[in-house]
Amino acid sequence: MRTFPVVNTVWLFRIGFLTLLVVGAALTQTSGPAEPSKGNWYKGNLHTHTLNSDGDSTPHEVATWYREHRYHFLVLSDHNYLTDVAGLNAIHAVREKFLLIPGEEVTDSFEKAPVHINAYNPERQIDPQHGDSLVATIQRNVDAIRSARALPSLNHPNFHWAISAQALLKIKGLGLFEVYNGHPTVNNAGGGGFHSLDEMWDVLLSANQRLHGIAVDDAHHFKTIGKDFSNPGRGWIQVRAEALTTAAIIGAIEKGDFYASSGVNFLDVQVTRDQYRIVIQPRPTEKFTTYFIGDGGKVLAKSFETTPVYRFAGGEKYVRARVDSSFGSSAWTQPVFPR
Repeated sequence: MRTFPVVNTVWLFRIGFLTLLVVGAALTQTSGPAEPSKGNWYKGNLHTHTLNSDGDSTPHEVATWYREHRYHFLVLSDHNYLTDVAGLNAIHAVREKFLLIPGEEVTDSFEKAPVHINAYNPERQIDPQHGDSLVATIQRNVDAIRSARALPSLNHPNFHWAISAQALLKIKGLGLFEVYNGHPTVNNAGGGGFHSLDEMWDVLLSANQRLHGIAVDDAHHFKTIGKDFSNPGRGWIQVRAEALTTAAIIGAIEKGDFYASSGVNFLDVQVTRDQYRIVIQPRPTEKFTTYFIGDGGKVLAKSFETTPVYRFAGGEKYVRARVDSSFGSSAWTQPVFPR
């Protein structure tokens, strides 16, 4: 499939941005609209649990669920436990069809505030680092994850109302955060004076924190299904990469070549010098509202089309999109920084 991923850049006219989604912040310095490029879409879940921590199923059972439901890749992110996926890949992995990627949920706290940060593809297990403040606790764990050559993602910041946007503004080297988490008690929508995760993303982006947003299951329960349980299939990302390999998938995620979803599917996301274009894949009777969002969370444009387009006016600090479905789900594209 032809697509337009995000390419970050550090040189003057080395354009960087192919498109796509969910949180939006890369570790390189500048991003801008890029020309179309090739890639394949791969569906994956970055956050799930097994009996190795507090899940109800074995790693084999969990991997089986995702493969049978046509996911392409999966991260088993157990609390303070790094599952060796080599044996699982020997059973489940198939070239260009399914892959398990190593991961761990580094689980810490400051006083009563939980600090959970996923580490994607670490070279070793990472112990919680602790700190003398909430910000120090987050930063020390992010630094430890980076030292293990892994990509860090801040999980469910509104869980127990623990982590504010103001705290995250002080963190360096973070890369990803969860704009949507499928667990029923993580307070994605905010409330009572707390930002929703969508609003929190705009606070961070507006203050020049370039984070990419992901959607995840945070699944714990595979044997009991219901709205009060953390079941699989509620949040995922679609990554655009050249191949289904750990290096290609992690590299594309770090660059922002993906979108996040809780149920909406895209056929394509394209960013050029002139416009930001999304091609939505509708289901029967489904309607959509697309919001193109900029600095301060301002809605720059709204569309009801299945191929919404935003044309850059010039001067935008960033542009991202959220697509809301009449069925109650959403999808998020990654921000571009056209300046």
